[in-house]
Amino acid sequence: MSRINNRQLFFQHLAQTSDKPIGIEVASAKGIHIYDTNGKAYVDMIAGFSVCNIGHSHPSVIKAIQEQTEKYMHVIVYGEFIQAPQVAYAKTLTSLLPDNLQSVYFTNSGAEAAEGAMKLAKRVTGKTKLVSFKGAYHGSTQGALSMMGDEYFKNAFRPLLPDTLQLRYNHFEDLDLIDHSVAGVLVELVQAETGVTPANKEWIIALQKKCASVCALLIVDEIQSGFGRTGSLFAFEQYGIAPDVLLTGKALGGGLPLGAFISSVKMMQCLTYAPVLGHITTFGGNPVSCAAGHAALEVLLQEDWMKEVKEKEQLLVDQLMHPAIVHRNHKGLWMSLQFDSSKLAKKIAAACIQNGIITDWFLFAEDRIRIAPPLCITKNELLEAIQVIQKSIHQALQE
Repeated sequence: MSRINNRQLFFQHLAQTSDKPIGIEVASAKGIHIYDTNGKAYVDMIAGFSVCNIGHSHPSVIKAIQEQTEKYMHVIVYGEFIQAPQVAYAKTLTSLLPDNLQSVYFTNSGAEAAEGAMKLAKRVTGKTKLVSFKGAYHGSTQGALSMMGDEYFKNAFRPLLPDTLQLRYNHFEDLDLIDHSVAGVLVELVQAETGVTPANKEWIIALQKKCASVCALLIVDEIQSGFGRTGSLFAFEQYGIAPDVLLTGKALGGGLPLGAFISSVKMMQCLTYAPVLGHITTFGGNPVSCAAGHAALEVLLQEDWMKEVKEKEQLLVDQLMHPAIVHRNHKGLWMSLQFDSSKLAKKIAAACIQNGIITDWFLFAEDRIRIAPPLCITKNELLEAIQVIQKSIHQALQE
């Protein structure tokens, strides 16, 4: 089928999420590159929105997928049969986590992990109020949307969940509003869609203490920050806390659909009775996805990429500069570049793509562009990408 027909059919038969999709017609992807049907190579500087932390099409992941598909794929809804890929992956994950995070519930996505965690908080505490923060993004399903901290994306879909409260991020005084009516507090340690906004460490520690004092679950969303993005496997390791519930997704599946919420065995058992099947999913923890994710995690643990994150972060800080950049936020191999307007930011993103660099804007910060390459990018490759981004900024300013 011709490229023109594919483009036409894309708009004709696939539901669209915006009126201006990037529109690259993908032929293949490997390492840090995505190739279009004309053979043009693009450096993926967003890593599929932090999904492809070890790069695209890693041989170990492909091998794991092939071996698992030859054995079995979907056999039954989640939780009924003992499936080796689920068990092995959960065992490896929990071996890397604190003692209170030893029970993994696999879902299909990060949003579904957020939904499950919200139900878990209500079930464990017997309370109903859920707290999140302005600028938060936890997914687009209705429960996760209810916890979103941006009104523009919520208003068209009201009414949403009742008994929710959004507080100001990094504001100590707002913690006083968390009281004994709260079942759970959902927080990102790095707010992704405001343009990579890290939490204040003292504020997070105060938040954990507040949750403990009112018997509310601290639910930490590491869907984007997890799996090495900030320089440790999970960002919470850098904050000196252990969440009551951990949310993962994105890189969890090694490129295949997978999410999870992780808590203690005791808490998770609350979903098994009164009612039975308190949370259920057909495809969550798909054995092929678990095999792929497990292989990707093993690659990440074997390589030195997480150890190199801080050095590469400093390289971005030192080298990715331009007079048109108003402000930069960063945490690990994750940065936002702010410009004078959303119009200019989108022109720069378009110029980057034209010049072979894939970047994009942020949901709640359209005047910023996203820098989040695969962790496997070399320092030389990063320097080359920086030069192209600077060139693209210059070109956009000349238009």
